[in-house]
Amino acid sequence: MEETCDIYDAYDSNTSPSWEDHQPEHLENLEEVEALRRKIKYYFMNPCEKYHARGRKPWKLLLQIVKIGIITIQLVSFGLSNQMVVEFKEENLMTFRHLFLKDYVDVDKEMYAIYRQADVYDHIEYIITQFGLLHNNTVGNHEYEKNGTVYTPLRLCQEFYRNGSIYPGSETFEIDAHVDSECLDIHPMDTTSPKDIFQHFKVHFKRLLSVKIVFVLKAINLQTVRHRELPDCYDFTVFITFDNEAHSGRIAVQLENDVEIKECRDWKVTGAAGKSIYLTVVFDCLIIVTCVVSLALCTRSVIKGIKLMLEYSRFCGRCCGKEVPWSDKLDFVSGWYILIIVSDTLTITGSILKIEIQTKVLTSYDVCSIFLGLGTMFVWIGVIRYMGYFRKYNILLLTLRAAFPNVIRFICCAGIIYLSYCFCGWIVLGPYHEKFRSLNTVSECLFSLINGDDMFPTFKNMQQKNNLVWIFSRVYLYTFVSLFIYMILSLFITIITDTYDTIKHQQQSGNPTSDLQKFLSVCTDLPKSGVYRLKKSKSCLINCCINRWKRSQERLTSEA
Repeated sequence: MEETCDIYDAYDSNTSPSWEDHQPEHLENLEEVEALRRKIKYYFMNPCEKYHARGRKPWKLLLQIVKIGIITIQLVSFGLSNQMVVEFKEENLMTFRHLFLKDYVDVDKEMYAIYRQADVYDHIEYIITQFGLLHNNTVGNHEYEKNGTVYTPLRLCQEFYRNGSIYPGSETFEIDAHVDSECLDIHPMDTTSPKDIFQHFKVHFKRLLSVKIVFVLKAINLQTVRHRELPDCYDFTVFITFDNEAHSGRIAVQLENDVEIKECRDWKVTGAAGKSIYLTVVFDCLIIVTCVVSLALCTRSVIKGIKLMLEYSRFCGRCCGKEVPWSDKLDFVSGWYILIIVSDTLTITGSILKIEIQTKVLTSYDVCSIFLGLGTMFVWIGVIRYMGYFRKYNILLLTLRAAFPNVIRFICCAGIIYLSYCFCGWIVLGPYHEKFRSLNTVSECLFSLINGDDMFPTFKNMQQKNNLVWIFSRVYLYTFVSLFIYMILSLFITIITDTYDTIKHQQQSGNPTSDLQKFLSVCTDLPKSGVYRLKKSKSCLINCCINRWKRSQERLTSEA
């Protein structure tokens, strides 16, 4: 026997529920009420039951199954392509650090710093020298940027206070807070020695804020050719910063780059079929068509549900004189259809962006990833809808739906306590613990503690320079862990457990829990009973022929 959703199960009990709330005092047309009840019950049937009730084939279900498969294939294909882009960016960034930073090793980049004035000049000279020897050093296909026929130069700039007299020994200083900058352009083919450049570029260490070196390099990602994709051309804007804002005697050196992906101006690919490169474009067009059809079908179902809700509301107001509660009204607007509509919209948008990326019109990989990722996630979440047609699997959905309002209220209250701990830990423990240096890291640290992660290092890494702060940190951490793990988290689990027990008890008892379910429980007609089938109206031509034949027979009878 096929299991069905609770909302349209008939109330089968020895003491059948009275329908006093739904029974009008003077019912003019009982068949109209039964027709409305069957119409609503049919709306809440699953695809298999609708097939038995009216013989309607589950096209929408088959379409969703096909859509899940092709969208997943599309996501995997784009994910592999995006992975090549990310790897190319990261590997080039690591290449630039090894090429232009003196004595760089693959360790924490925040530890790379210099402490002497001579080292600052040596590092700047090293960067300029390596920039000029790029063609002889790099093993990649890197090239200088050209502005017409002239190479784009490397720009060396320093930022410093306009004027200042600083005497730490006598604890006196005079500073002008205005910041000036001094820049120098160095062309890659310039024969000037880097040592001669420093005759015109003196670093003002006492007033120095930063030294910045900026240059642009170009490269082509050729690995995409083997994956039926046209290669992209990349512009890497490299930023090397000598940060001295703290004036602590330690100048941190950082190298970062901004990446701009462009369509190559002229290209020719041999050894691979040209048509194969655009096969993915045809596949993306197929996905767009599929999602458009799915979007249209789900939108039609939502509109049909809203019309049925209005019809049921008018019936209750006319015959029963009562207002339909919002909980019953929302049952007609399926959240699963809304989810599919949102998913289709995201997938269509992401597929259009993907086509433009494939044809090199756009290079917005990150934006396309967000649309395709969310669309695929919502599609797979929508699979749970079909699991909910069976009682044993439906309990998860019913529990989440029933517990959601209480969970939101509980999270709001617990969130206030959580924020109070975040602000307190940031302002008190921030100077003494690296995990409390910013609000973001504080929140991440406390959330990890709630989940039982990284507890011992959090306690251990607390500096003991100030005994009062150290004691405060112990009280702070112990109270937070005790409050959130032993009390708040336990109460949160209790809310879910109580809701689960309530839903399970309702399923075992089989009692209707809403006015709409009571209204539908009166109808005990099974899907295979045949009462749900629509009466086929005869065509006008057939009716006209029948009426003409009847009139001719009546005329012959009267003449006889």
